[in-house]
Amino acid sequence: MNFYETLTPESLRELPTVYTEDARFRDPFNDVQGVEAIRRIFAHMYRQLDDPRFIVRERLGDAQQAFLTWDFVFRFRGEARERRIRGCTHLCFAADARVREHRDYWDAAEELYAQLPLIGALMRWLQRRLAARD
Repeated sequence: MNFYETLTPESLRELPTVYTEDARFRDPFNDVQGVEAIRRIFAHMYRQLDDPRFIVRERLGDAQQAFLTWDFVFRFRGEARERRIRGCTHLCFAADARVREHRDYWDAAEELYAQLPLIGALMRWLQRRLAARD
């Protein structure tokens, strides 16, 4: 799925060629249906972040479905520090090979919240408290 690695604000107009009209998109923050709702999710990403991009690490699939592992690299607006989220995607395809279901899996607590100054300290404390110890 080279589409995700080459995604730009301009390429969002191509979403109807990639997703079915009634496609569903779900991640830790969103659960939407319809290609226009999916376009809004990606457009919001470009408004909120500097230089967001996906680096697909592994691909596995067939005509019915695919699994991708990826790194999402970005900077929060006004920050110089580059951040990275590791995750995976499960795609289910329609008969015409367009995506009808897109589900992203990633750990928001570890990959995002723990990197933030105040929330991160709380998340690290919780991890230490909840970790199994012998």
